[in-house]
Amino acid sequence: MMRRQLPRPRDLAPLVRVRRPRLDPTRRRLESSYSVADLREAARRRAPRAVFDYVDGAAEQEIGLRRAREAFSRVEFSPRVLRDVGTIDTSTTILGQSATMPVILGPTGFTRMAHHEGERAVVRAAESAGVPYALSTMGTTSIEEFRDEAPLARHWFQLYLWRDRDASGELVERARKAGYDTLVLTVDTPVPGARLRDNRNGLTIPPSLTARTLVDMARHPAWWANLLTTEPLTFASLNSWNGTVADLVTHMFDPTAVAKDVTWLREQWPGHLIVKGIQHVDDARAVVDLGADGLVVSNHGGRQLDRAPVPLELLPSVVDAVGDRASVFLDTGVTTGADIVAAKAFGAQAVVLGRAYMYGLMAGGEPGVTRMLNIVRAEMERTLALMGVDRMDDLERHHVRLRDR
Repeated sequence: MMRRQLPRPRDLAPLVRVRRPRLDPTRRRLESSYSVADLREAARRRAPRAVFDYVDGAAEQEIGLRRAREAFSRVEFSPRVLRDVGTIDTSTTILGQSATMPVILGPTGFTRMAHHEGERAVVRAAESAGVPYALSTMGTTSIEEFRDEAPLARHWFQLYLWRDRDASGELVERARKAGYDTLVLTVDTPVPGARLRDNRNGLTIPPSLTARTLVDMARHPAWWANLLTTEPLTFASLNSWNGTVADLVTHMFDPTAVAKDVTWLREQWPGHLIVKGIQHVDDARAVVDLGADGLVVSNHGGRQLDRAPVPLELLPSVVDAVGDRASVFLDTGVTTGADIVAAKAFGAQAVVLGRAYMYGLMAGGEPGVTRMLNIVRAEMERTLALMGVDRMDDLERHHVRLRDR
């Protein structure tokens, strides 16, 4: 029989681990975030509700966003064993240039609402990580400031076609002169989606000082202090706006845009042209026929048409239709490195992340975006190793399938 005895101090000493307290709240917050889901929770606690919901929410009943995420939960990998996975290479090629992983930081509107440094923080993180980042037409940093903040980054510019075509053309010309190599035309926003969280929260641009927001100041003093002590929150590509995002889209965006407008843009832009918002195989073929170098299978993060097609489910058909003529990318529902591996195996050249890095930005500025990128990179490396694949670019469709349920 095993004898019991009281532990002696010298026996306990090797087991005691005293962690030095982290005085920096941002560092403490990020170090305790081990997934994008953790960063989301940190962002939810730190940002005002209206700001968090602007990033986190989707259209109407948010069915499209839930379906997109659920599709990734149905992914089943086909791992092989006894493979040399001592070194894992996540690098790939995106539109002819190398990237450290198949990730693009996508365009998001009004990014400085999430963190006072906004796109400046994100582009610095993208430059350090070696991945492209697309500045939005609805961004809060100018085309030129964005380039100057991180000169070695790969700069993309995302365009919405405005009713004023001359103004759209001026933005394209500014991006060309600034040395941007890729233009992303978003085509799934002829009218604004019904983002009910924003309506219920009374979100305006810039945020209005109402009784509700004054109460919110007491709960999120750091966010409000940063907002009120830095440069005014405005759209960098617009002179001014004071109202809701939906009202702005209705006022500025052109609901009559058609195929000939893609042809017009192709004539104006000498670099790579990507069309974002493809939700049908025939549209994929059409935009490639019009001269697009790539397309994004996307339902706008579920923020436009609710119950739109699920991008991951549509991806293989689009790749089969145009993958030999154009680069195919994917967004919506991507929350882990394993999701990125799955999209790559199904034929996407890369994924476009939006909410994932915005959670990191809200949680901790540039270090938060870097933390998100490091998390998904580690998840990709681990997933590949456990699948028995040592190079991201070796992934093929036989490595993955979608379960029925």
